[in-house]
Amino acid sequence: MATQAQDLSGGLPESREYVVAERPEDGIRDAVNVWIEEEGGAFAMRVGVEAVGAQWERHELWLDIAFADGRLYSRRGNGETRSAYGADGRPTVRAAGPIRFECVEPFRRWTARFEGPVARTSAQEILDDPDFVESEWADISFEVDMDMAAIPWEPGSILSEAAEALGGEQGDYMSPRYEQLFRARGTLTIDGEARSFKANGLRIRRTGFRAFAGFWGHCWQSAVFPSGRAFGFNSYPPREGEPPSYSEGWIIDADGTRVGARPVGIPWLRKLVTGGEDVSCVLETVDGRRIEIGGLTFANTRSRGGHVLPPDWPKDWPIVQQSHAVYTWDGERTTGMVERSSKPSVMEL
Repeated sequence: MATQAQDLSGGLPESREYVVAERPEDGIRDAVNVWIEEEGGAFAMRVGVEAVGAQWERHELWLDIAFADGRLYSRRGNGETRSAYGADGRPTVRAAGPIRFECVEPFRRWTARFEGPVARTSAQEILDDPDFVESEWADISFEVDMDMAAIPWEPGSILSEAAEALGGEQGDYMSPRYEQLFRARGTLTIDGEARSFKANGLRIRRTGFRAFAGFWGHCWQSAVFPSGRAFGFNSYPPREGEPPSYSEGWIIDADGTRVGARPVGIPWLRKLVTGGEDVSCVLETVDGRRIEIGGLTFANTRSRGGHVLPPDWPKDWPIVQQSHAVYTWDGERTTGMVERSSKPSVMEL
């Protein structure tokens, strides 16, 4: 577990935590987003703001609050861009309309705030129709304080073969980014009914150009355990006759040491269900250990972004599903995230 004395930057400069404050060139995106899983698996949240140079006056925003019983509150769109500067004059705020993220202390503490209407739906409805008509609304607000629990991971920084893969066009699918696990506490209010909660989560900072054409799928999982142990990986499916696909993972031991790992057991997306799916995985560390992590989703949500494609894009474009899971590692339990995508042609639809 992180202590106040620990350096949680992982060697990254503090400036990486600051957001892009003024409009950049059109192709640049600056994003803050988080995954939050209530520690008991009752519900989970995915919250994000994406500032795109070409539409700088109104940043994109997305919010999903998924309950284990299938209820889902979902909002997409954009909101009036709000100031990027915090009270101390640093560019520590990424906010649009009803959503506000703030870096309180770089690599240590962030906050998220929201207040506004959110569409009522269900995991099953958007599985069937991700472009569903938003017709019923709930009044929702939340406040979340996030305390970082591990050093960040910058894809391509751990395994040499992963760095080589990201050096080509495969790197365009991510854009420059890093992610950091955290523990959280907060209050969620839905139609006047408030509940306090404790949670686990993953924060992502991404700034730069990002390309999508040519992408063929991925599997991305991460979680932090009560003991301080943690794991994470991201892999693209192998392709016959093509260069090696990007694949990279790591574990963090209870003493805070991070060790690189190669994902060897990967639960690729092959069907669309609303929960209760086995997402167990296996990692082989560079120091010779085989790490088996059990996983079972408690909320699966098909992505509402990216399903309406330009007419010149491939028809077999990957379907994306965001999920939240209960993970077990040698009997220790936690909650964490999983996002996967696969082409429809390899799925059981």
